[in-house]
Amino acid sequence: MFARRSNHTESFSKTRTANSVSKSKRSFRDNTASSRRNEKIKRVEASSLHGTDLNSPIVTLVVGIEARLFACHESILSSSPFFAAICRGQYLESSTKRVDLPEEIPEVFSSVLEYLYKGDYYPRLLHNKRKNIWELEDAANNTPEPTVFNPEAQQHILKDTVVYCTAERYGLDGLKRLALRKQGLQSGVQCSTILCSARYAYSHTPDNDSKLRAHYLALIIRSRSTFKRSGTMQMEMETGGRLFFDLFVALVNHMDDM
Repeated sequence: MFARRSNHTESFSKTRTANSVSKSKRSFRDNTASSRRNEKIKRVEASSLHGTDLNSPIVTLVVGIEARLFACHESILSSSPFFAAICRGQYLESSTKRVDLPEEIPEVFSSVLEYLYKGDYYPRLLHNKRKNIWELEDAANNTPEPTVFNPEAQQHILKDTVVYCTAERYGLDGLKRLALRKQGLQSGVQCSTILCSARYAYSHTPDNDSKLRAHYLALIIRSRSTFKRSGTMQMEMETGGRLFFDLFVALVNHMDDM
């Protein structure tokens, strides 16, 4: 009787020990798998920096009329064909690694660098899962002023428009798409700001641009009841330019489709 009990106890003990070892092995494997997943995530996050080397030399960028200083890894900066050519060419002194950009707007250039490192710029584009819509970070409360001051024209224009045009010049198509999408989420912008921004867009994009220019034409047509009462709109139309010829064509096409 006791022998059987002893065997039963031994058997139970062995089973429990085996289960414990099995769980321990599974736990070890799970921890190892989790560690590998974390390592993989870190590698993916690192590769999001365009697969670049963060040990590359630092380039100093002197931006705007106030000569604000920015720093960027040469490998990150070279993600832009514009800067890749500069880094390879004679415009970058090999000893100082310095690039002067006096015509750029510092606030906009800061957003470009943020995009190069992170794939987005503030305010970030976020997906609201509850409403299933895309919106800007802090859209409910502290969304920053959507305009920047353009010293060239002495006017405030939409920041995302300037980012788009800068991305066009730097050969950053992904940033162009992002800036255009963000601009479509702006609201409550004054007619004068929209018209100034539209003129800037026409002055800083090629004639074959089919995105930003079309965005402004569609915006003005959708809000035509507001723009027709705008004194700024009247003055801009009297000044004329390619913008208003394209607007006329777009309006005719809109009427034909009605």
